[in-house]
Amino acid sequence: MNSVSHVLLASHGTEGALAAEQMALSMCAKGAKLHHLIVVPTLWQGMTGDDWLNNGSTRDTFRRYLEGELGREVDEHCERVNKFAEENELEYSKEIVLGEPDECLIDSSKRDKFDLVIMGSPRPKGKKGLRSRMKTEILTRALTIPLLIVPYPTQ
Repeated sequence: MNSVSHVLLASHGTEGALAAEQMALSMCAKGAKLHHLIVVPTLWQGMTGDDWLNNGSTRDTFRRYLEGELGREVDEHCERVNKFAEENELEYSKEIVLGEPDECLIDSSKRDKFDLVIMGSPRPKGKKGLRSRMKTEILTRALTIPLLIVPYPTQ
């Protein structure tokens, strides 16, 4: 595969995203720029459990807990990707945004001159976990640079 010098990597730490990370690292030339985009979907804003948390104080406590856990997971994920980038002599930057994944990726792709966008494919049916909210049809029509969707890893 040809090496690239500036990649936009959409990754959030799932198995599919880890495959995309590995592909990005293998495609980047030494000294290349790796911009890591993490989108926290807006669905997390509604995770205050209104149906079982019956007062404002309890909801706020739970919301702060959830935000702290998400923040910790995102920080650990960024540190791991940054370490891999350093080991591969890549320049690492990150962007953490709250929003709809496809819209955020499109917006991020317009902020700099990227050679390639890399992301993992959606989780296959039957695999446990949150379903991707990435609308690939919208994404493929809106991007003005090449997109590589890395296949979900097989066991």
